[in-house]
Amino acid sequence: MNILALDTGIHTGWATLMDCTIESGVQDFTKRRGESNGLMFLRFNSWLNEMQQLSMIKIDLVVFEQAHHRGGYATEIGVGLTTRVQEFACRIKAEYMAVHSGTLKKFITGSGKASKEDMMKYFEEKRGRKPIDDNEADALCLLFFALNEIGEKIKC
Repeated sequence: MNILALDTGIHTGWATLMDCTIESGVQDFTKRRGESNGLMFLRFNSWLNEMQQLSMIKIDLVVFEQAHHRGGYATEIGVGLTTRVQEFACRIKAEYMAVHSGTLKKFITGSGKASKEDMMKYFEEKRGRKPIDDNEADALCLLFFALNEIGEKIKC
């Protein structure tokens, strides 16, 4: 199973499991001077398409952190990016799964109220990998959560 995991936001964490290889990183969608949210969303769409084309492998599942309704700007960005992820998954004929941050934190640390540092520490201590930041850590956590949910083991 080939998976794309996304912690969407202005700094989007991403992780992939493609042909038994895990890759991850962070993509910056900070708006440029005078740029609208719409242009940022278009750049996000282009980046998703690039991710799919560069992999040259069919993505079977897209998993992402569920948008929270905090109000104002954060909600507009969170919901806007989430809808684009859902559209992308439908366009490439992949399943998609939203995961609440509390569910993800509990899965990784045992506590639904874990801090960003706790999530990053998991990968440093348990997986021997130091994420760039909390966005990449969350994307990696989403990837392992999805594998657990579908009962898939990395058999490579």
